Amino acid sequence: MQRWRALIVLGTAQFLMVLDTSVMNVSISTLVEDFDTEVTAIQAVITLYTLVMAAFMITGGKLGDAFGRRLTFTVGLIIYAVGSALTSVAPSLWVLALGWSVIEGLGATLVLPALAALVAGAYRGRDRSVAYGVIGGLAGAGIAVGPLLGGWVTTYLTWRLVFAGEVVLVVAMLCVIRWIPDAPPGPRTKLDAGGVALSAAGLALVVLGVLQSSSWGWLKPRNPPFLLFGFAPTLFVIAAGAVVLWLFCCWERRQQERGRNPLVRLSLFGVPPLRSGLTMLLCQNLVLLGLFFVIPLYLQVVQGLNAFETGVRLLPVSVAMLLSAMSGPLLGRIAAPRTVVRCGLLVLVVAAGWLLATIEPRIDNLSFGLAMAVLGLGMGLLASQLGNIVQSSVGESERSEAGGLQYTAQNLGSSLGTALIGSLLIGALVSAFTTQIEDDPKISDAARHQAGIAMEAGVSFVSTDQVRAAAERAGLPPSETDALVDSYATAQLNSLKAAVLAAAVIPLAAFPFTRRLPAERPAKEAARSAGG
Repeated sequence: MQRWRALIVLGTAQFLMVLDTSVMNVSISTLVEDFDTEVTAIQAVITLYTLVMAAFMITGGKLGDAFGRRLTFTVGLIIYAVGSALTSVAPSLWVLALGWSVIEGLGATLVLPALAALVAGAYRGRDRSVAYGVIGGLAGAGIAVGPLLGGWVTTYLTWRLVFAGEVVLVVAMLCVIRWIPDAPPGPRTKLDAGGVALSAAGLALVVLGVLQSSSWGWLKPRNPPFLLFGFAPTLFVIAAGAVVLWLFCCWERRQQERGRNPLVRLSLFGVPPLRSGLTMLLCQNLVLLGLFFVIPLYLQVVQGLNAFETGVRLLPVSVAMLLSAMSGPLLGRIAAPRTVVRCGLLVLVVAAGWLLATIEPRIDNLSFGLAMAVLGLGMGLLASQLGNIVQSSVGESERSEAGGLQYTAQNLGSSLGTALIGSLLIGALVSAFTTQIEDDPKISDAARHQAGIAMEAGVSFVSTDQVRAAAERAGLPPSETDALVDSYATAQLNSLKAAVLAAAVIPLAAFPFTRRLPAERPAKEAARSAGG
């Protein structure tokens, strides 16, 4: 039992990192009401949290190498607790963004790369495979408990208590931090500040462009702050981010040529299993966080469920993910990692297709629950393999760097998932609503004009009751109001289906990138190495 003490602390940390996002996703409607804001503002806060982690995760890994992984892990937890405490008392949206998105996000950038390296350092062989299975399972548990606990606390008490509870949990972890064995820090080297700035700026611009596409428009201007050559600035911002990331790569090569320590050794991307594993992590989180942004909107805004009822309906995906993620060591006896990951991707496609069929005006709870369970099964199959694939593809000296890349891929996927799927949702809503009201003879040209002006001013995913109230305030007659509300309700469902369909395409697009994943069972590979 003593050998697993370290895993208790490390697993709790992983659970904590995942809990936050799932609580936020299930509390979207309450947060909109509490801070008197819109869904797109909460979307931005959620995206900023994962963006901060994606932008500085590699830096966190480097600091772990320089100062010691356990020390970095400890400092990260303390910063995370400070952010949680501020979030729990946030009086406004910008304080929420500061406490949760920025401070907690920065704490996580120290915790997670160190966590990945500490697991790899504490366990060997089969124990390491078991440990990564448990870590993946506890990530699933965080997703499981988050909607249920967060939904119950949000509905019957306040969401703020979840973040206050996190502070208590961190204090308990700090009391037993010495259970984790630590390796001595490596040689102290100068941090590549230029690499940090370029990577953070490039990632921020790409995600900002995707996030704002819902309000700015992709090419045709919708409500942008400025125009470029008569077009919306969205694609220009994304292109600028891509250029900055290219400059980052050039900078890193130059650093290495001069014998300096780069932020990222680009040669790591030449390791095929690592490259494929990172791609799979990116795609997994694109799908997971994209759907976990869309589905609560369907349950709360369309179906009118409260946060706790939403959490109950998300429970099947979470329980299935927990169980299948912890099956990693067992699956390793009968199938190669590549086979398991490919099965997981196919299961995700089936789950998204099934979920698509359940999005109707009246929810079929049984069919919806089964679709969510299948989604959790696919996510868990991926989670059971990917952490071990990434860490096993590099040597001991590269573990923190690989951990930084691992969580960068995850959080970049989370940022882009929330931003991209959210943007597609809003874009599809505008397109579907415009088509609906144009084709409806019950709606006058004046009402269409008023709706067009409202959409130009900015679109948010709101309930049909809010649309009805707005139409009545505008003085529309009851027959036109009813027709407008019906058109919006149809557009809502169509936009949700478009977002889920986009999520179904991602695993199919990821399938070719599985070719370089390990094709032998871990046990067989270990036996061959021992024999050699």
